[in-house]
This record gives sequence, structure tokens and C-alpha cells, in this order.
Amino acid sequence: MSANLAKEKNITINSKISKGLMVFADKNMLQTILRNLTTNAIKFTHKNGSITILDAQQENEIMITVSDTGVGMGVKTTNQLFKISEKVSTPGTEKEKGTGFGLLLCKEFVEKHGGRIWVESELGKGSDFKFTLPIIS
Repeated sequence: MSANLAKEKNITINSKISKGLMVFADKNMLQTILRNLTTNAIKFTHKNGSITILDAQQENEIMITVSDTGVGMGVKTTNQLFKISEKVSTPGTEKEKGTGFGLLLCKEFVEKHGGRIWVESELGKGSDFKFTLPIIS
């Protein structure tokens, strides 16, 4: 579904993940995290926008960023995103629907691996969803 929606909206997805990158993670959980973050980025990016997925190696962990040129969010929204007590569900740029539970699942999966997840965003300028995972040494 994500690829079709990206194609319909003419959104470019760039992967800048280092070749040979090895992390200690459950493959299915990692795929779910990346799929959810990418699908959300597509949902909130206008036609002809772009999404970039990149990594940054730190001391004993890797940070993955899913960055979009979408609508962005204000501080109030970003503070509510990963809280189970807050239901945050906003229609996408083409009225795409969501439940608001995907990010909670991502948070759960990232934390099960000993990582962290957060968002940096500015209203009207896009969002960077970032998470960390331990590196295989």
C-alpha cells in the first residue's frame, strides 16, 4: 500500500542506509517499525514531496531517521504522539485515515530492543522520526 500511495502522490523515497549495516533486532519488528514510519511520512507529505531514510552510527547504537517534507507538527502534538493515554489521529494530506496506534506499536518494538524513539518536527516544514537500536559488535 505504501508504495502505491507514494507513487500516486509522486513522492520520492530515498534510502541512505549504510551498506552492510548490522543491528541487533528482530527482523519482523524492524520491518514493522520502518513500514509504519514510512507509511506515516507518505500520509503527511504533499504531492511531489520527498522522504529520506538514513542512519547515523553512534558509540554502541545506530540511529535511524525517517525524514519527510510533509506538513509537520506543533509541540503539543509531538508531546502526545507516543503516549498511550493520548489518542492522536489526524487525516493525511489526501484525507488518508489512521488509528493513531501505529506509533505506539513502534515505540513498544523499539523499547523491546533497548532503543529510544522520538520525533523532531516543525509545523509546515516536515518531521524527522528517529529511533535507536544496539549495534552488533
